[in-house]
Amino acid sequence: MNPTDLDPVREHLASRVIGQQKLIDSMLVCLLSNGHLLVEGMPGLAKTTAVKALSESIEGDFHRIQFTPDLLPSDLIGTDIYRHEKGEFEFRPGPLFHNVLLADEINRAPAKVQSALLEAMGEYQITVGQRTYPLPELFMVLATQNPIEQEGTYHLPEAQLDRFLMQVWVDYPSRDEELQILDLDSQLQKSPPPDPSRRLSQAHLFAMRRDVANVFLDPKLNSYIVDLVQATRNPAAYDDTLARWCRFGASPRASIALTRCARAQAWLEGGKFVSPSHIQKVAPEILRHRILLTFEAEAEGVTNDNFVARLLDMVAIP
Repeated sequence: MNPTDLDPVREHLASRVIGQQKLIDSMLVCLLSNGHLLVEGMPGLAKTTAVKALSESIEGDFHRIQFTPDLLPSDLIGTDIYRHEKGEFEFRPGPLFHNVLLADEINRAPAKVQSALLEAMGEYQITVGQRTYPLPELFMVLATQNPIEQEGTYHLPEAQLDRFLMQVWVDYPSRDEELQILDLDSQLQKSPPPDPSRRLSQAHLFAMRRDVANVFLDPKLNSYIVDLVQATRNPAAYDDTLARWCRFGASPRASIALTRCARAQAWLEGGKFVSPSHIQKVAPEILRHRILLTFEAEAEGVTNDNFVARLLDMVAIP
């Protein structure tokens, strides 16, 4: 296995999405790390298009759920249906039993619906009544949300945010990229979008994940990862400004995510071992949604990314 095996996936993504390289890289890292991705950005920035293009490149079932305020937990999980001819209840699986799930505008659903995702994303199983049903071996949630305040939106609970391996911010395209978007749209108006040249099989993907897990991570870098996460919980030990900015730090899931994603990043770059630069490259997407800033920091206009950037500057590299 080597990174070039993902070239068909990259090519298909490039044929559907112009720019947004950080989003594409984060999707591939999450795919190789067996994690879930939260994509945030203003409307119309190809968030949904990118997720659908990724699902088209992978062998497996895909389902899209448009989250709305009237959605019910059973709309995600499924429900027991009474079969009169058998005289018994039969479970009818919901959309969560697909391989790739697009949770579009996830912040439009109330907390009860969002909580239905917790067990699925954390334990890869669903419990209905007295029975537990395992999810497919390949199960990935890619959720989108718009950051602007709109009627009918709900803030995602911290417990659910923590189950997303990464959160990526999608920004506006550059002028040249927007011109390319217009050209691509003109082509799509004349002919349907091309199918991927070759779909990545699940067996091939699982083999890649095993390779990623074998990428060498020095114990000193394990200590560096733990120091980064510990610094979000005890920032006063590193910097007074960090202490003034941070109200709550990241959980141990952040440490696990940093090790997994750093290995995936190193593998994607063709490396055989993890370097500090790999950790620092994935750290913003892993930490930004796992920390809560103080009211003072928010009043000063400090963002989570500002906090993470200063954190990386203050924690020493071994």
